[in-house]
Amino acid sequence: MNAVAGRVAGGATVEFRPTGSSMVPLIRSRQRVAVAPADPSKLEVGDIVLARVAGTVYLHLVSSVDPARKRVQISNNRGRVNGWTGHDRVFGICLAVDGVPRAGADAKTRRGA
Repeated sequence: MNAVAGRVAGGATVEFRPTGSSMVPLIRSRQRVAVAPADPSKLEVGDIVLARVAGTVYLHLVSSVDPARKRVQISNNRGRVNGWTGHDRVFGICLAVDGVPRAGADAKTRRGA
């Protein structure tokens, strides 16, 4: 995930197949996802983002936003909170899962600004 995060942070839109079950049913293991550079100031609860929290990169949900402190809370889809992370550590937003667009995500990319 670090390599994907690096590419997205560099401005690329990346497609990959993450593994794991923490985001089921939103994302199942090995489903193809498309992630583009995010504009963190536009994120909302329920967005799926690629972010670094406490040294680990996750493709997880935004579960809370704190615009005053420029940070978001990241959680999986099973109720586990990973923690808060700054806007500078939110690399991308999930645009699509297996080719199905995520509603409103494109408007929250750096290129969609």
